[in-house]
Amino acid sequence: MANAPILLIARILLGLLFVVAGIGKLGDVSGFGAFMATGGIPAALAWPVVLFEILAGLALMIGLQTRLVALALGAFCVASGVLYHFDPTDQMEMTQLLKNLGLTGGYLALWVTGPGAWSVDARMARG
Repeated sequence: MANAPILLIARILLGLLFVVAGIGKLGDVSGFGAFMATGGIPAALAWPVVLFEILAGLALMIGLQTRLVALALGAFCVASGVLYHFDPTDQMEMTQLLKNLGLTGGYLALWVTGPGAWSVDARMARG
């Protein structure tokens, strides 16, 4: 229980990143789809990706299906980092890749620890 506030803060910060990113894409989903196509991902998946970012971010923030969502967000960070930021000739892109990998570390930590006592998951487990 002593870690509950820290895990809540971690979930909020790690989830907020995706919620804000997803909402930001709502203004130009077709443009985002065109960007996705540059990495080999079909532009038609733009809406599902935007919805995933928003809904997964919100789920993580409230602690709903935390371990599964954290694993999915970590995989998303690795995939998007490799597809869109791996460029050893560009230091800024490599920094973005390392940021994605660092975030993955946070998501993996939540996968291992779970959401903590202040979460929907914990409340559902208590019945």
